[in-house]
This record gives sequence, C-alpha cells and structure tokens, in this order.
Amino acid sequence: MTAATNPADARASELIRRVLDESPLKAASFIVTIYGDVVEPRGGIAWIGNLIETCAKVGISETLVRTAVSRLMAAGQLSGEREGRRSYYRLSRSAGSEFAAAARVLFGAPEESGWQFVHVTGSAVEEGMQALKRAGHARLSARLAVGPARQITATIPALIFRAEPPEDPSALREFASEYFDLTAHAQAYETFSAQFGTLAPADPINFSPAMALTIRLLLVHRFRTVHLHDPRLPAAALPDNWPGKTARRLFARLYGQLSPAADAHVARTFLAATGPLPSQTAATDRRLTTLLQEIP
Repeated sequence: MTAATNPADARASELIRRVLDESPLKAASFIVTIYGDVVEPRGGIAWIGNLIETCAKVGISETLVRTAVSRLMAAGQLSGEREGRRSYYRLSRSAGSEFAAAARVLFGAPEESGWQFVHVTGSAVEEGMQALKRAGHARLSARLAVGPARQITATIPALIFRAEPPEDPSALREFASEYFDLTAHAQAYETFSAQFGTLAPADPINFSPAMALTIRLLLVHRFRTVHLHDPRLPAAALPDNWPGKTARRLFARLYGQLSPAADAHVARTFLAATGPLPSQTAATDRRLTTLLQEIP
C-alpha cells in the first residue's frame, strides 16, 4: 500500500494541515526541533539536504530552510562544513548545552522541586528577571521573583532563598493562581491534546516511515512550544485535573508508538559526513525508556 492510499497517512495529512493552520511554523524553530529530536542524539551533524526534505513535508520551502540555516549560523547556533559538494551543519557547543537542557525537560523524568525566592542583584536586573521568567518564575517586584526550586541555566547574580510550602494545599494553589497565568498554560495543553488526540489508536503504528517521522517532529515541536513555556510548578500547586498531565501522557504514548518507523526512516535517509545516521543510540534509547515509564 502506498502512502497516497494509506488511510493512516491520509488522516495524518489532515492533522498536519489542521495543526499548521492553527499554529503556523517558523523555519528556524522547526529546524531546531529536527536537531533536538533527530540529529543531536545521533552525533549533532546532518546534511542540509535532509533538512530541506524534512521541512518540505510541512510546507517549508528550500529557500526558507537555507535562509533559516544562515541565520542560525549567524546567531552562533550552527556551524557548517563541506565534504565534496555537500554541506553539513552541526550544533555549536553553546547550542548543544541549551539542547541538552531542553531535552532533559522534554524527555527526562518529571521534575520534583520545591520553591525558591530569587532576589536579583547587580545592574543587569531586567536580563536577570527575563532569565527567571524563562525558568518558570513569577515576578513579585522589581528585583524579586518566586518559582520552582530548580537549577537556572543562565548565570544570574542573585540571592536565593529556599522556601517551605504551606501545609494547606488550597493556600498553595491560591498563591500559584495569583502569581502564575495557569489559565493560558492550561489552554495551550488542551489545544495540544485536542490536535494530536484525534489520531486513531492504530494510526501511529500504521503510518509510513516518512509520515511517522513527520508526525513525530510535529508532535515534539508543538509539545516543546507548550511545555518549555510552562513554569512546570510542583504538582501540589496545580489545580485538580491539570491538563498538562493528559498532554504529557499523550506525548509519551505517541512518541513511543511513532519511534520504530520514524527511526528506521532516519537511518535510511539522514546523512552525516561520515555516513548514515544510526537508527538508535544510547541517547535515543534513554529517551524512549523514560517516556514509556510515564504511560499508565
């Protein structure tokens, strides 16, 4: 059965169309997703032809891909090298560190954290407060923020005070709802679940390999956008029936179902200067093992 007559692929094409209508893609951001999901755990380097072919599946033209790659290079996130007539691109060291931090959030075990208050010192107050916001903190005053007691990737001159949450869970939830815009994050998770929850249970294992990779990349891209913007508060601070839990389980289940075919397509088509990328590595195996543990 060809992809054109594969019923699962036909439903997937409709899903792609709907997701792109609701959440248009930017070339650079989607290329970042390709590196994070496919390339980085397999050595960090890929042929630009693979980027062009993969992006074409979601309507991103070759011109937009080449422009986005140039901008990522100018921003210090990618570096290029040539082997014969082919151009290959790898992540810079700094970008690799950022990708590793994001991968721990997307593919690692759920975070268990307490709370902290952070008082930004020095002169670069706004830069520090923006970094704290990206790390899931809410601003309380000009220099003071509160959020989960997790490691902050940016270097911020600050005083950090660990805090014990109240014994009354309703008081903690009231505090969180006052200082964090949980409604917006809940709506984002609900949209994600509505988009990808339309797939029939058997669809992911019946997709053609190329379609399985496309859908997995779109799944990762959308979940990355939603989950990395979520402050990811401790569970005790969240409302009952928090939609992030449902979205996370859906992401884990679909990623696991899509991966055998998607990874086989990667091994058949993706190239580094040294040869084809492998289907699996220790890094991809760890991701799958951790995600599958989250499925009830």
